[in-house]
Parts: sequence; structure tokens; C-alpha cells
Amino acid sequence: MKIGILGSGEVAKALGAGFLKYGHQVTLGTRSPEKLSDWGKQHAGGKVGSFADAGAFAEIVVVAVKGHAASAALHAAGVLDGKTIIDASNPIGPEPPQNGVLGFFTGPNDSLLERLQKEFPEARFVKAFNSVGSDSMVDPDFAGGKPSMFICGDDASAKATVRGILDQFGWETEDMGSAVAARAIEPLAILWCIPGFLQNDWRHAFKVLR
Repeated sequence: MKIGILGSGEVAKALGAGFLKYGHQVTLGTRSPEKLSDWGKQHAGGKVGSFADAGAFAEIVVVAVKGHAASAALHAAGVLDGKTIIDASNPIGPEPPQNGVLGFFTGPNDSLLERLQKEFPEARFVKAFNSVGSDSMVDPDFAGGKPSMFICGDDASAKATVRGILDQFGWETEDMGSAVAARAIEPLAILWCIPGFLQNDWRHAFKVLR
């Protein structure tokens, strides 16, 4: 598939490398292409361009910018009608964490995914990759086995596409239903970060046991 990734940080670079590894075509979109010059040299076949370049190229768009920049990045990406949008961002506020706990700019009865789906109604948003570190997004390797990736979204076919990607990347998918479930999935990022901030433990993931 043709994957357009919006972002130039660690999440964008890790996912870009992962998609290339599994045979997909990748364009990373950024406002600052110089930030990705080394990535482009290191990953044969990976392209670097603007947000508009990534959006025009993509069958699937990945949002890998900070939450407050997600809307602007998607607008800059151009026409998104009918495209699957994997939202890996989180609505993290500007304040520093308190005792390891991040603050969100959304409330308990709201989510960034829902806001984006409302703003771009013709796109098909799926929440994924927001509750684990970039080092473990592709081929996660944990003693406890395959970790669980929680996803949600309003379009069943878009979620099926994302499930296929997660299968490739080595995850067990837990589909939590419609976009409203992002109100529960997004705060998992807060929980995931606490051991990191308090104990410098960033090497873990969630798993559902039955």
C-alpha cells in the first residue's frame, strides 16, 4: 500500500521504517524536510516531502504529529475523502506531568479522534499506535508474548485494513468499537507514560488476558 505519514518525530520515523520493511511504499510529510534527511538516506525507497506530498501520495495517511498540530497537518495534507487515517496522536496538553501524570486538552467525555472525525467527515479515522513507545511499534518483543493494540473507529473496512497492518507488525488487535471508544483508548497513553516518568521504564506494553 501507499502510506503517507504526517510528522518528523520518532513515531513517524519508526512507523515509516516499519511500513518499508513490510513492503509498503512510504512518503513522510513534514514542514521541515531537513529533519528527515538522514532518515531518507538510511531507508531505501522511503521518500520525504511536504504534508501535501504525503497526502497526495497516500492511500493510507498516518497522523504522527503532536495532538495540538493534528488538525493543521491534516488540512495541509489536502483532500482526504475516503482515505483511511490512522491516528497515532494524543491530546497532550502543554503543562509538565504531575507526579508522572500527563494532562490532556480533551475532557473525559471527549477525544481527539472524535474531534478529527467531525472536522474531516469524509475521511475514515482509526485510532492506533497511541499507547506504546515508538521503539515497540513494529515487531514488539516482550517476554509476555504479543501485546495488545487497542483500536477504534466508525468505519469497519478501515479498521479491517488497520488490523491487517497490526498483524504484519506483530500485534494482537483489540477492536473497541466506534470512535467514541477513543475516550478510553487515548488516556492509555497517560497510564503508559507513568512508569517512564517515574522510573525511566519505557519498555512495556498493554496486553488483554482472557
